[in-house]
Amino acid sequence: MAFYAAPVEKLIEQLCKLPGIGPKSAQRLAFHMLSVPRADAVELARAIVELKDKVRFCSICFNISEGEVCGICSDPRRDDSLLCVVEEPGDVTAVERTGRFRGRYHVLGGAISPIDGVGPEELRFEELVRRLRAGGVSEVIVATNPNAEGEATAVYLAQVIRPLGIRVTRIASGLPVGGDLEYADEITLGRAMEGRTEL
Repeated sequence: MAFYAAPVEKLIEQLCKLPGIGPKSAQRLAFHMLSVPRADAVELARAIVELKDKVRFCSICFNISEGEVCGICSDPRRDDSLLCVVEEPGDVTAVERTGRFRGRYHVLGGAISPIDGVGPEELRFEELVRRLRAGGVSEVIVATNPNAEGEATAVYLAQVIRPLGIRVTRIASGLPVGGDLEYADEITLGRAMEGRTEL
């Protein structure tokens, strides 16, 4: 039995398909859409359609792009010898915000997660190996998330890349600036010790 008018039920059902949106959040968003001016709702719908029509994955690195090749891949000032491997396009943005990396990227499209049925075949490992075999890359920096899936992906990447004679490094992970040692977990603190640099 439907509790709301059919259009509201349909919107709630569609919103529930979004990651991190449960039935209660979907319901709140649907009611919010009812309360905003029609022009705002139309603008949101247009933005979604424009996203689907104009944005694609870069044919080289699989970052999001409006063209066949993204701005980073087409930038001749980037260092071709450094390749940073990340899980998702949002990770490219995070690394770029640091202003400390001037190499290229490769977006896997996720991380290995046997529980979720995601193995290496579902990710862009094959495309990565093709890029590396083409030559020019001397170091691959693995920047997967510091969780079980990210670690499994990092280990797999190292096994795949090392036989190609290319250096494989992992970004250091440790304490956030402003964090207190007493609140850090053992793994984070251990990584901070291992990733220490000279002063």
